[in-house]
Amino acid sequence: MKYRLLDLFLGIIASIIFFIPFWIIVILVKLTSPGPAIHWSKRIGKNNQIFLMPKFRTMRIDTPQVATHLLDGKSYLTPIGGFLRKSSLDEIPQLISVLKGDMSLVGPRPALFNQYDLMELRTKHGVHMLLPGVTGWAQINGRDELSIPEKVEYDADYLKRKSLSFDVKIIFLTVLKVVLRKGISH
Repeated sequence: MKYRLLDLFLGIIASIIFFIPFWIIVILVKLTSPGPAIHWSKRIGKNNQIFLMPKFRTMRIDTPQVATHLLDGKSYLTPIGGFLRKSSLDEIPQLISVLKGDMSLVGPRPALFNQYDLMELRTKHGVHMLLPGVTGWAQINGRDELSIPEKVEYDADYLKRKSLSFDVKIIFLTVLKVVLRKGISH
């Protein structure tokens, strides 16, 4: 319950802070490429249940629904997509999922619905019992540079170490990573 209250409290504060940038980004996405400003992708949530996760659309509308590491993502980026990804501003709409309770601020990043290898490993290590997060232990320890087994190792470590103070540490380190733009492949 304390984690849900923290998610709600910080989610509301972040929503207020990002209210104006949210609408500016909506306008920029709509002006620079055809299609909706927000992309809702099928993701795997707690207990391997599928939910729809929103992100600002950074890819063209004809992009295949596969994990980033399986795609030459740069060729599918919209004119502002690269900037949104490198700055992590594409993640702002996930605050909707946090407020709804589909996601937490901190937890393992939600797998795509077709990342069966990742789901299988997470289930084997009990990580599937956690709410997925906007950020997580694996995110700050390599993000796009980690292999799937390495991500799951960090996710399993997070499961063992999960605490309010650890979540606060991860949020702080995430802010540092975003400012330094580390670990983002595209």
